[in-house]
Amino acid sequence: MSLVEEQLGGLMRKSLAGDAGAYRVLLGELGVLLHRYFARRLGRDSADVEDLVQDTLMAVHAKRATYDVDQPFTVWIHAIARYKLIDHARYRRIRVTVPLEEDEAVFASDEVEAAMARRDLDAMLDTLPAQPRTLIREVKIEGRSIAETAEKTGLSEAAVKVGVHRGLKALAARFGGAKHP
Repeated sequence: MSLVEEQLGGLMRKSLAGDAGAYRVLLGELGVLLHRYFARRLGRDSADVEDLVQDTLMAVHAKRATYDVDQPFTVWIHAIARYKLIDHARYRRIRVTVPLEEDEAVFASDEVEAAMARRDLDAMLDTLPAQPRTLIREVKIEGRSIAETAEKTGLSEAAVKVGVHRGLKALAARFGGAKHP
């Protein structure tokens, strides 16, 4: 866990527990990091940088109850800032580019995309009943064999195969995947 994650995540957890002082410090720290994030992408002289910082801080304030304390805070704030930047670019009809050598994460490490994908995958799997969700996690995510999963769950190998297949079919139907024959 990075120092930034530890510090900001701790402040966020304290603020959610009712510590107003921690919340003021959090917003101040975020303001600095957000300013740097948007300035890097829009240019230091852009008048829009401060507007984006304020919009993002307002979004954090409005959505702070949606933050899951078991997830990395920097991933959550990075997603909000990124969506604000995308909305701004769409509104202004501009294309934002960043040189590859400057494309280092301001808020989080290289794990941002993986953590966001993991969060999305967990949300999708949570829509399934417990058994197919467990079977899909064991076989498709953890990489266990059908035999290992059958032994671990007490199901037959055929039941594991059917459970995984039906679970994936339900996910595909629910989230617009390809139709299975």
